[in-house]
Amino acid sequence: MPTRILWPAIAALVLLSGCGPEPRKAPTDGEEVRERAVEAQTARRRTGAELQDRALNRVVHAVYLCNNSERLSVDFDNPRQMATVRNSSGEAVDLYQERAADGIWYRASGYELRGKGVMATWTAADREPTECRAVD
Repeated sequence: MPTRILWPAIAALVLLSGCGPEPRKAPTDGEEVRERAVEAQTARRRTGAELQDRALNRVVHAVYLCNNSERLSVDFDNPRQMATVRNSSGEAVDLYQERAADGIWYRASGYELRGKGVMATWTAADREPTECRAVD
């Protein structure tokens, strides 16, 4: 008796599994593949305003290598208008953002980080200023 119930159920399952939409095939034509790739890439691009908003409302990390062999790790805390600079020895100093005509300018009690693009000048208390380049 259980086999009489089982076979119709199996037959119904097999018949129903064949129903439904055809599976979508991935395009293989070169031009069609290229168009899909361009569409996907375009969809992920951010506008200039979106990029600026992200940079202004979060902490940005950068690493600088300086001419005096010093390595600086800098966290730019844009919402608080501060930067925390850690040198190779692990010493940290908090700098406050100043209004710069172009680029960055942070300073506090004898320390200063000023620059534009990937280049910056680091001035530490009682030391000569040194040129640095962002590497990260």
